[in-house]
Amino acid sequence: MNPKSISGNWRAGWTLDTHTVSSKPLPGGGFDTQRTQLGEMLYQLKYHYDRSQIHPIAELAAQFLKGLLVFPHLKAIVPIPPSNRDRPFQPVFEVAAEVGRLTSLPVPLDYLRRVRPTVPLKDLEDPISRQEELKDALCVDDRRFKGCYILLFDDLYRSGETLRAATQVLLEQGGVAKVFVLALTRTRTRK
Repeated sequence: MNPKSISGNWRAGWTLDTHTVSSKPLPGGGFDTQRTQLGEMLYQLKYHYDRSQIHPIAELAAQFLKGLLVFPHLKAIVPIPPSNRDRPFQPVFEVAAEVGRLTSLPVPLDYLRRVRPTVPLKDLEDPISRQEELKDALCVDDRRFKGCYILLFDDLYRSGETLRAATQVLLEQGGVAKVFVLALTRTRTRK
């Protein structure tokens, strides 16, 4: 793992590693993509539905979380609701649930909800378009974590727009005291 801090409207945030090392176009189409070990595990889980990746990924995340000073103060792990509902299972929910089991933290899948469909943000290059796509797309229905510290959990960090929108909802609608963020992998920085 190669953890890095990420900043946003949350108190503190981290990614565990980059997703890809390199990606080169192939002459006949497609790409030759090299991923980090964690990036490959996540790729196999998300796109090949390899459930055997859930526990090893969750172990890495749980190990990292337990080493944070804020860990004893966290009251829940809140996963980002999926934009793609056509998968046979939701990888972020599955990994979050396993991290919760390994850390003894609750993972309420009914707390942060997507109230309208959105296109995957990876398909939108423009930051303004990403923000517009997320406007009023997420909500919480109750204040069960009012005044608490929670961990917002996602699989891939690109621009941070989804995490920013979710953090705002958790703070404003949910009344949480502080939001901490963990994304499993991050895209490579463009130079």
